[in-house]
Amino acid sequence: MPDLTGMLLLVVVLALLFDFSNGWHDSANAIATVVSTRVVSPFVAVIGAAVLNVGGAFMSTAVAKMVGSGIVDPASVTQDMIAAALAGAICWNLFTLLLGLPTSSSHALIGGLVGAAVTHGGWSTVKLSGLRSVLEAMVVSPFFGFAMGLSLMLLISWFFFRVTRSIATRLFKRLQPISACFMAFSHGANDAQKAMGIITLALLSAGQISSAEVPTWVIGSCALAMGLGTAIGGWSIVRTLGMGIVKLEPVHGFAAETGAAAVLMLTAHIGLPVSTTHTITSSVMGVGAIKRLSAVRWGVSRRILYAWIFTLPGAALLSMLIYLFMDRFK
Repeated sequence: MPDLTGMLLLVVVLALLFDFSNGWHDSANAIATVVSTRVVSPFVAVIGAAVLNVGGAFMSTAVAKMVGSGIVDPASVTQDMIAAALAGAICWNLFTLLLGLPTSSSHALIGGLVGAAVTHGGWSTVKLSGLRSVLEAMVVSPFFGFAMGLSLMLLISWFFFRVTRSIATRLFKRLQPISACFMAFSHGANDAQKAMGIITLALLSAGQISSAEVPTWVIGSCALAMGLGTAIGGWSIVRTLGMGIVKLEPVHGFAAETGAAAVLMLTAHIGLPVSTTHTITSSVMGVGAIKRLSAVRWGVSRRILYAWIFTLPGAALLSMLIYLFMDRFK
């Protein structure tokens, strides 16, 4: 274990609090569809998702390495800067949780990191190639989520064309818990790595570790923090995602979860920090659109889209203000 004192200890605590808020905020990503279709009770859903989030966090560290060394220059990092980035991201998560909007905790963290870095040392501290990758993924991942949800619903409709509605409903009530587990696992595999990357970045800049390899204790603590947050469940966002966008049946929940989880597992493997929220939300829109475009509540979707657009700059602005406040009273 490294020597965790002073600002480094504060950064680690804030990173774990962010992971907790991430699990709380993004619990809906894993459980909203399975709860809204009444296939699984809310209590069972959140406990199962929490356990699978923890398991998924141990799958890979590719995203953590990207966040830890691919967005800002580790040589330019200070503990104050990382603390401000985390505080801004946490504030944004709590703000959007109160509004019931399924925004991206990942983009809140990256926005906070960029905002604090620019305030600390200007744009030279930001690796623009890494930031460009994140922005490209921000645009592309919702399209992949939408396309996967839509395509799976088309395939299911074609295969089960001659099956009666009651038989199909019974079948997908049994299958949806499996897809929900897949979604919860992929959520842990992708999102838990963001805080791992931040703690690794802090340890690297403090000279406590010599490379961007994520220590085992960091993986375990971040996994547990996210699991505990998920166990609480962000119910206002569950209602928006599970019932506010489109009326879901078990078949729709299965298609949305399977499509989104497939995208997330792929991006976790290649180390691209995409938004689980954007992916599952757009997948839900995709399965809804197969019924008819009017089945999707586009007014709610528009509010979500605005929140997506403002997450990066909003979290960045909060982190800038927090950094300036800390710098003034240092």
